[in-house]
Amino acid sequence: MANVRSSTSALNAPEMLTILGGGLVGSLLGLYLARHGHIVELFERRPDIRKAGPVEGRSINLALSDRGWRALEGVGIAEAVREVAIPMHGRMMHDTHGGLTFQPYGQAGQSIYSVSRAGLNRRMLDLVEQEPGIRLYFNQQCRRVDLKRQELELLDTATQQSRVVPYQRLFGVDGAFSAVRSALQRTDRFNYSQEFLDYGYKELTIEAAPDGQWPIEKNALHIWPRGQYMMIALPNLDGSFNCTLFFPYEGPDSFATLQTPEQVQAFFERVFPDAVPLMPNLQTEFFENPTSSLVTIRCFPWAVQDQVLLLGDAAHAIVPFYGQGMNAGFEDCTILNELLHRHGHNWEKVFQEFEDSRKPNTDAMASLAVYNFQEMRDRVADPRFLLQKKIESKLSAQYPDKWLPLYSQVTFSSLPYAEALANGQAQERIMQRLMPHIQTEDDFQRPEVQQLVAAEMAQRP
Repeated sequence: MANVRSSTSALNAPEMLTILGGGLVGSLLGLYLARHGHIVELFERRPDIRKAGPVEGRSINLALSDRGWRALEGVGIAEAVREVAIPMHGRMMHDTHGGLTFQPYGQAGQSIYSVSRAGLNRRMLDLVEQEPGIRLYFNQQCRRVDLKRQELELLDTATQQSRVVPYQRLFGVDGAFSAVRSALQRTDRFNYSQEFLDYGYKELTIEAAPDGQWPIEKNALHIWPRGQYMMIALPNLDGSFNCTLFFPYEGPDSFATLQTPEQVQAFFERVFPDAVPLMPNLQTEFFENPTSSLVTIRCFPWAVQDQVLLLGDAAHAIVPFYGQGMNAGFEDCTILNELLHRHGHNWEKVFQEFEDSRKPNTDAMASLAVYNFQEMRDRVADPRFLLQKKIESKLSAQYPDKWLPLYSQVTFSSLPYAEALANGQAQERIMQRLMPHIQTEDDFQRPEVQQLVAAEMAQRP
């Protein structure tokens, strides 16, 4: 028995694990792996954001929802993050005349949370540095991943010194244009695709009111839907709002046609008139801030035996229109943690189950994110769409065990994304059958409509 205990102990002995990428998901992954008793080396390409400030083009605010909170709670850091988050209880739509329409998220008490990418990254890095067992290195640009020799070639961009670092197990969490994934792409039978939208995005700012208050509703995600494009705004702790213009690269109204400060000013005054007085630096920001692209990346496999695993955007980058990019990456950490508890140090089994279970779900989330862009820019201003959402809320209240709106399934539950997508598609087919019989909210209570609803619900599982 002593020999069995000895070999079991050796099998589960702490290991040296390597993480490439010290962003949000990489930092959280480091905390999870360290809590399993491992020594973690975490290499980040960028300088320490707490000293160097935010990186241009990376300031887009993030929406933290239930999946993300669950992952943070798993390592006991949710309350620390909550200090830098602002609850948003719903969407506030702005029409071209400045009129407002509010659409709540989920049910009473359910909110998503606005967090600054830079602010959250700083808080996460503080927590990583306080964690015993994690060694954190900045300015480490990965120049080469040698899968056969299990080595990284890293360039210290501060000293311009290169070094070769061996790894036993490598976790690639280095973003949409991952160096680790790039090495996997040169292996046999590796599938990869990237698809860019014909839209880019530009970061702008609604300034805080003079007394540091919020000039528009603080606890809402603001949307200016304009058919083929839109602007959104999320609140910051200092009273300002981080705005993002999602705009075509080419076309009549596009980045290509806004070439002078006068053109920018005239366009915004025509299309976003209520926002312009709150954006005193509009022209300067429009031309100084970069125009960034929007990409969906799919690939497979994510693992190389028990040696390498991709997570987060390196495995499944998506466009930001469901607010799930960070949440999906954080959920990767939750799922990996559950598999480590289940299989211990059987890394090959952990890696295989991870990629097999997550791949269909992240593919579903990628499709949902593109769909939600169309909904946000086109449909949220459509009275029939808003009526349908109200009817869906009534269905959910009347049949709570049979109907949960798609947005709530994605945002306020841990239901696998693929199941949420399938459920949402089935529910949309039901709504297409019901809505021709409903012209006003009161029509939902008409006996003939209730009869149709009951018949539909009887067929639901």
